[in-house]
Amino acid sequence: MIRSMTGFGKGDFNEEGKFFTVEIRTTNHRYNDISVKIPRQVSYLEDKVRDVVLQYMSRGKIEIFITYEDYSGSIKNVFIDEGLAEAYIKAAETIRNKFDVMDDITVSFIAKLPDVIKITNENESEEELWSILKKALDAALGNLIAMREKEGERLAEDLIERIDFVGERLKEIEIRAPEVVKEYKKKLENRIKELLEQEIPDENRINMEVVLFADKCNINEEIVRLKSHIAQMKETLQLQEPVGKKLDFLVQEMLREVNTIGSKANNLVIIKEVLAIKHEIEKMREQIQNIE
Repeated sequence: MIRSMTGFGKGDFNEEGKFFTVEIRTTNHRYNDISVKIPRQVSYLEDKVRDVVLQYMSRGKIEIFITYEDYSGSIKNVFIDEGLAEAYIKAAETIRNKFDVMDDITVSFIAKLPDVIKITNENESEEELWSILKKALDAALGNLIAMREKEGERLAEDLIERIDFVGERLKEIEIRAPEVVKEYKKKLENRIKELLEQEIPDENRINMEVVLFADKCNINEEIVRLKSHIAQMKETLQLQEPVGKKLDFLVQEMLREVNTIGSKANNLVIIKEVLAIKHEIEKMREQIQNIE
């Protein structure tokens, strides 16, 4: 199933007064870029969070926000990071001396600074906390993936419509292609007739010119390859795996073939169809940038 790289999911879980909330936001990105914001007292669980998320998503910018509250009433230990407090004080003194500002360094000021005072629970089990966090994380991922799949379904429908449009325009080009050489031969005959003021010049010379032109403007190979890319696009959209990179490659190949057709086919009708196809392919490429 096609998945969008854009989505949001939230989950929470509470067990014995220990409460985790997980929010996940994802946007499109060429690679897999994960950032986790987690409270310091449970930061040792970050790697576990990353490992779980990587099982579900292979591509995109993934931002994970985790909050933790403990209402269990368990015995808590308070620690002071003396080294960090000293560093804060020295930094504040430097600011005071360098900029000649009023000194308001107090115990309450230092105590409020990040991580100076740390609170831990006695006998707090890593396995227990991970079990609670994992449930909240699973809920958030479930909601996120459901949203990404719903958006992916919409993207797939849009792409199918555009692929079908390209296929219809390509049929018109295929029908028109044989006429290009015939038109060129007729124009060549008329032009030479005008220049030489005679009925028909050397027929063999005209045929030779037409053969050379036909070779230069032959677009059969490009049409065949473009048809193949269209079929592969449709098949790829049915795969049950991340397909964004493959779709991106196919759409670039489609654009390459269409540009070649436009440069080789000396015909206004074909060029008009080429421009219509290129417009749709560009729209497809924009949509594919958001597919995992």
